Amino acid sequence: MLQDWSKLLAPAVQDRICLLLNHVISRESVAMDRLRPFAGRHVLVHLRGWPALLPPAPDLVLAITPAGLFERVEQPQGEPLRIEIEASNPALMALSTLSGQRPEVSVSGDVALAGAINWLIENLRWDIEDDLGALVGPMAAHQLARWSRTAGAALAALVKSAAAVMPGGRASA
Repeated sequence: MLQDWSKLLAPAVQDRICLLLNHVISRESVAMDRLRPFAGRHVLVHLRGWPALLPPAPDLVLAITPAGLFERVEQPQGEPLRIEIEASNPALMALSTLSGQRPEVSVSGDVALAGAINWLIENLRWDIEDDLGALVGPMAAHQLARWSRTAGAALAALVKSAAAVMPGGRASA
């Protein structure tokens, strides 16, 4: 039954991920300009090593639009750029990502497209404070962002101490 729910939820979650990516990309015309030459190409994101105890995580397939944004599609056409993210420990991966560390990633496919995607990863950041400011006002958004940075620093310290106790995210024998 849980797998039935995950089949229903996965497309909705992937659509929201795509909307967030497009929101961040659309705020930087340079980012859209870097993706435009690859319109019609596909990017497949696969979570490698996903635990079998959890509901399966389907691949995320994104098509690059002529506007230089992404659109979620069901199946890739042609040979997609394949991005595999190490996800054997999703909780540690999430904590590490929140603390600024990047998960282990492997890429295969078109080198030029991989370079454009790498540029996006290296240079784009979501300005959460600006988006919150539109909802709750700039002062409240600034305070929330400050608290979030403090919580992020605490999470980073937690991840560092956990890594010292359990190297590689696994309990030592």
